Amino acid sequence: MVTFSHADLGTAEHAWMAAGLSAAPELPLDAGELAALGFVVLAAHPDDETLGAGGLAASLCELGASVEVLLCTAGEGSHPESVTHTPERLAAARLEEFAAALAALGLEGRWRFLGLPDRGLGLHADVIADAVRQAAARLAGAEGKRRDVVVVAPYRADGHADHDALGAVAADVAAEGGHALLEYPIWYWHWAGPDHSDWRDWMRFHLDPPARQAKDRAMAAHATQVLPLSPAPGDEALLSEGFLRHFARGYEMFAWTPPRKPAQPPHRSGEATEIFDRVHQRTEDPWNYGSSWYEQRKRALTLAALPEASYGAGLEIGCSIGTLTADLAPRCRSLLGVDASGVAVEHARRRLAGAHHVTVEQAVLPAAWPEGSFDLIVVSEVGYYLARDELAGMWDRVEAAMQPGGTLVLCHWRHPVAGWELDGESVHALARERLSWRQAGIYRERDFLLEVLVAPVPAGTAPE
Repeated sequence: MVTFSHADLGTAEHAWMAAGLSAAPELPLDAGELAALGFVVLAAHPDDETLGAGGLAASLCELGASVEVLLCTAGEGSHPESVTHTPERLAAARLEEFAAALAALGLEGRWRFLGLPDRGLGLHADVIADAVRQAAARLAGAEGKRRDVVVVAPYRADGHADHDALGAVAADVAAEGGHALLEYPIWYWHWAGPDHSDWRDWMRFHLDPPARQAKDRAMAAHATQVLPLSPAPGDEALLSEGFLRHFARGYEMFAWTPPRKPAQPPHRSGEATEIFDRVHQRTEDPWNYGSSWYEQRKRALTLAALPEASYGAGLEIGCSIGTLTADLAPRCRSLLGVDASGVAVEHARRRLAGAHHVTVEQAVLPAAWPEGSFDLIVVSEVGYYLARDELAGMWDRVEAAMQPGGTLVLCHWRHPVAGWELDGESVHALARERLSWRQAGIYRERDFLLEVLVAPVPAGTAPE
């Protein structure tokens, strides 16, 4: 818990901008995915929902997503030294403001008030948890469908007791129910600074002009917080202009925890062989490598990210039908493509029949690791098809096979990968953690993450 006052000067918005906040990665959910989800949005006090997630809420409403907002308290404790407004009067005013703000966001009537005491949420965790579970169940089964649910709540370490308590309950219920979790910071922007590490893992949700305008209207509805209650001491505006600048950005920031599905044995690499043989038997190009603009530009970006013009010996893990292999071939004097699917390997061999310095083999990695050493290893769209222990074993193999100063290229889809234990972000995080190699470049967009790591060169030696 952090000690601070809303009257403190706080961290200026320009300090966050100078630290690179606007370059944070985008939340890996597109419009179609958002529209198909259900959202339980939690607010400790009226205005939390607008400050931290008003633009998201307005965007969800525009997309037709199912949203339910749970307001825990009336925020009657916002002006404890007021001589003109009793807590009861403040509560009534703030509930009216909350209703008007949600109407401005397009969520009129889509909220419930839990009636809990301001500054006391830590004592009511069970009540809050039950309310969140019930709301999630309603959304999951709405309109006769089964939909995944996202819980949206204050950041667990926001520094305000009610925000922290509510965030902790939300995180527990989300983990218990297998729901995704979006945590929005509010007072964190005020008391923390760019030297704190938390925010560096957060993600941006871009707000289009209508969402920003809706958020502005909703924020203006919270008059008791943005304007003085009266000229009397104790009735000053709670939220200063400097503080509000943190929430006038063209995006909102969230700590994102993907959904955790019920525990089940992870797929093993042997299963992947059978699965992808069936996939490639149905069509020669199951992921539209040849015609998809997404695939074409992803390959172009991968090639552009290679720090060297040419490589002596390259290895592509998970080469599939050889589309990227064919693009890598001119950059390598010898190139080995490996895939677990025998059907995919036959397609790749036909594609690369004229490239005599390229070999394509079927192998289930990491167990059947090829002999030799390499100065380029490419792992593209394949890491999450391994179980966690298999992936750890593969990084061991990569380290042993990589020549000093060699290049490791990782490229993976950022969205959840249904039916598999890992996702793209976790594949890259595990590689960084295991190898601790220098990062030569990184490119991240909503759909994929591209990263280049360089193997260390022992002192007194030169790369081969």
